[in-house]
Amino acid sequence: MRVSRQIALTKRPIVLFGVLVVFIFFFLEMQIGQLKSENKELRDSVDNLPNENHIRSLLSPLHAMRVTDQSNEPLVVYNRVPKTGSTSFTHQVYALTKENQIYVLHVNISANSLKMALPDQYKMVQNMTSWKERKPAFYHGHFAYVDFEQFGAREPIYINILREPLDRLISHYYFMRYGDNLRKGLKRKRQGDTTTFDECVAQKGHSCDPRELWLQVPLLCGQLAECWKVGSQWALERAKQNLLTRYTLVGLTEKMEEFIVVLEAILPNMFKGISSKYRTGKDSHVRNTSHKEMPSEETIATMKSTKVYRMEKELYDFAAKQFEFILKTSTVLENGILQPKTNLFHYEKIYGPKGLIKS
Repeated sequence: MRVSRQIALTKRPIVLFGVLVVFIFFFLEMQIGQLKSENKELRDSVDNLPNENHIRSLLSPLHAMRVTDQSNEPLVVYNRVPKTGSTSFTHQVYALTKENQIYVLHVNISANSLKMALPDQYKMVQNMTSWKERKPAFYHGHFAYVDFEQFGAREPIYINILREPLDRLISHYYFMRYGDNLRKGLKRKRQGDTTTFDECVAQKGHSCDPRELWLQVPLLCGQLAECWKVGSQWALERAKQNLLTRYTLVGLTEKMEEFIVVLEAILPNMFKGISSKYRTGKDSHVRNTSHKEMPSEETIATMKSTKVYRMEKELYDFAAKQFEFILKTSTVLENGILQPKTNLFHYEKIYGPKGLIKS
């Protein structure tokens, strides 16, 4: 009896140990299973982490613009003023596409609007700056100045051409009634209306209203509401400021050849040969209004006495003064032919980490 009791007491620790081993085994199995599950979730999470391309796609387009807008290929934007010789000029640029390996793209705004919705401005800026396959690029179209920096992008090379404001309006007035020699079959908005500009002013018609002069100021001022407020002094000052700080070159219709010479000097790779083409080509002036009558002195005096004309003329005179300065400092007459002044600067006293490189 005593022997059996001793055997029972001896087996009890063994049984308890066995139970403990089984418990530990099942506990470890549960822990391993949990770890496997957590490991799978972690692996799935890692697999689902965005890669570099996906991260870039998640970034705002503006940030993407800042990344891709680092190309040194020229991006020129010409927001054309109607009836300033813009068709003749762009015709010369189109002729350079093959030999200079450039792209020329026309920006068409629906309903011929000069103003653009903010989302369209944003998309246009994003597209122009990131479309590397279409650079060097020359974009042109009838639209007001768009501030690229407002959308986080680098400013393009803005250019433009202005015309004496009353001359521009008279040309536009008859163009809308008689068309031109370029697209003879195209029906214009006021075709058939034979009212002269003199008669229109006497009748205080809409298409010769002095308010119609308000065009070059807002186009250089931009897409802001105040720019389109007729007679706004703020808009005039803004247009002047943009002309000086945002536009690389603003020429004059009356001095188209000089404008082209300076432009070729600024960007010789892009506009190489344009001066020669303009001087010798038969298509230097491709659009002439089919019929135009010069207004009387009385009509001219009436229009020039208005506030809107004086403000538009102030911008034109301001642009002319700046252009004359650029022309004088950037060109030279050689054998009676206007030529660009180039290579008027050089580097000297160049030092680097190893000392003098060039004296």
